[in-house]
Amino acid sequence: MSRTGTTVEIRDLIYLSEEGAPPRRLDVHRPAADRPVGPSVLLWHGIGPDEKDVLAPLAREIASHGLPVLVPDWRSDAPDGGRSHLMASLRYVRDHAVEFGEDGGRVVLAGWSAGAGAAMGLALRPGATEGVRVIAAVGVAGRYDLPARSTGTAPLADLDSTEAGAGAGAGAVPVTLVHGAADSVLSSSHSRDFGAALRTKGWPVTSLEPASDHAGVIMTEYDPARGLCVPSTSEHVLRAGRETAAAIVSAARTA
Repeated sequence: MSRTGTTVEIRDLIYLSEEGAPPRRLDVHRPAADRPVGPSVLLWHGIGPDEKDVLAPLAREIASHGLPVLVPDWRSDAPDGGRSHLMASLRYVRDHAVEFGEDGGRVVLAGWSAGAGAAMGLALRPGATEGVRVIAAVGVAGRYDLPARSTGTAPLADLDSTEAGAGAGAGAVPVTLVHGAADSVLSSSHSRDFGAALRTKGWPVTSLEPASDHAGVIMTEYDPARGLCVPSTSEHVLRAGRETAAAIVSAARTA
C-alpha cells in the first residue's frame, strides 16, 4: 500500500488465477480519508496488454474526489480478445468493492480507447453484467462501430437489439462520452456518431470534447521510445485529464 497526497494505492491484487497463465492483477486507488459509502469506478485500459499503470494518473484524480477506483490489467491478445479478463474484473468489483469503501452494489463502468468500447458494450446489455448494478457508463476516446472486447459485437449494432431497446428510456444506464477534440488516433467523430445514435434511441447521454489528444484525456502523453502513454506534467494535459475525471465523478454522483 502506498499513499499519494489525498489517495491511497493498493497495488497488484490478484483478481483472476488461470491455470497455466500468470495471474491477472489490479490496482485500487481510493481516498485516504474516510468518506461516505458510495459507488466505485471500474476503469479499463486500452488495447495494449497489461497497461493498468497508464491509467494511474486518471485513477488518482478520480479517487481524490472521494470515489474508489479499481484498474485491472487485461490482455487484448488473449484467445477471447480479453473478454474473460474484463468480466472477471467486473465480478471482483461485485464481490470485493465493499472492502475499499464502496457499498458493493453500484458501479460506474468506464474505459479508455478499446476499454471504452468494452464499457459501452455492457452498458447496452444490462443482463450481461455478472449481477453488478452498473449505474453509469463512461467511454473515453473510444470507437463504437467495432466489436466490443466485452461482448464481441459493436455497440452501434447492439442499439438495434431487443435487449438494448428494452434498456432504453427511463431505465437506461446513463452514458457519458469524453473524446479529445484533437485526437488523431481515433477521431472524436466516433463519439459524436455514437452519442447521436444513443439519443435517437432515447438514451441519456452527456458528451464532452476537451482540447486534447488521445493520450491527454487520461493525463498522459505518448512516448514513442517506450511505445506507450506515460504521465505528463504539461498543464494543458493535466487540465484535460481533470475534465475527464470530473466527468466520471459527475456520472457517479448524478446516476
